[in-house]
Amino acid sequence: MAALLWAGVIAFFCLVQLNNVPLGEVSNLDKLVHVFFHFVLTVLCFLFFQKYTNAINSLKPIIISFLFSVFFGIGIEIAQESFTITRHADVFDVLANLSGAILGVAVIILFDLKTKFR
Repeated sequence: MAALLWAGVIAFFCLVQLNNVPLGEVSNLDKLVHVFFHFVLTVLCFLFFQKYTNAINSLKPIIISFLFSVFFGIGIEIAQESFTITRHADVFDVLANLSGAILGVAVIILFDLKTKFR
C-alpha cells in the first residue's frame, strides 16, 4: 500500500507543472529528487514483495522491485512527453531514476548482509 501511495506521489510531482516552485540554487536538484523518489520506491516495493511473496532469502523481491521502479520511471517520462504540454521526457531523468533504484537495491543488500552476520 505504501509503495502504491509513493508511486502516486511520484506521478503527481512528475506530471504537474512546477515552473513556479522555488528550488533554490542547487544545480541539477531535479535529478537528486528523481534519485530520492526511486530509491524510496524501490525499498517500499521490496518490503511489499518480500512480505507477500514469502521470499525472505530470495533475490526475486529485489529484482521485481528494481524492475518496477525502473519501468515506472520510464512510463512517467513517456507520460510527460505524451500527455503534458509543460513537461518533457528527459533521458537524464531516466538515468537518475535508474541510479535511485540501484541505490535502493544496494541498501537492501547491504542491510540484508548486515543482519545475516549479526
